[in-house]
Amino acid sequence: MNILPATTAAELLAVAHLYDAEPRPEWAARFLAADGHLMLIAYVDGVPAGFVSGIEMLHPDKGTEMCLYELSVDEPYRRRGIGRELTRALAAEARGRGCYDMWVGVERDNEAALATYRSAGASGDGVFAMMTWEFDGTGGGATA
Repeated sequence: MNILPATTAAELLAVAHLYDAEPRPEWAARFLAADGHLMLIAYVDGVPAGFVSGIEMLHPDKGTEMCLYELSVDEPYRRRGIGRELTRALAAEARGRGCYDMWVGVERDNEAALATYRSAGASGDGVFAMMTWEFDGTGGGATA
């Protein structure tokens, strides 16, 4: 397995089968152009088997931390340690960038994700509620 950073929109689009929805080329280009955004892709025998994306978050009184935004491993490659290694690779990248920590939000009943993150060295930091605002995606008002 090789874990490599995505550097082109074509690489981001090549892992479309791992996303929740169809990616858009203009969003892929914008992702790569944004400071602090990164995606690491795991390749098994040259085939993209999984990815992890991270976003650096900076605050004036805290410094920089890494948010593990999304982790996905293709079904045929699960339970082989790929998610753990992608998570470890993102953590190493975060340390190399001077981040003081890395965090991820996980549903409490997502045992696979919890086990993956624990196996990569994470520990629980309490219980929290995630609140979201949903917008219509056009820059207009919120959806009902």
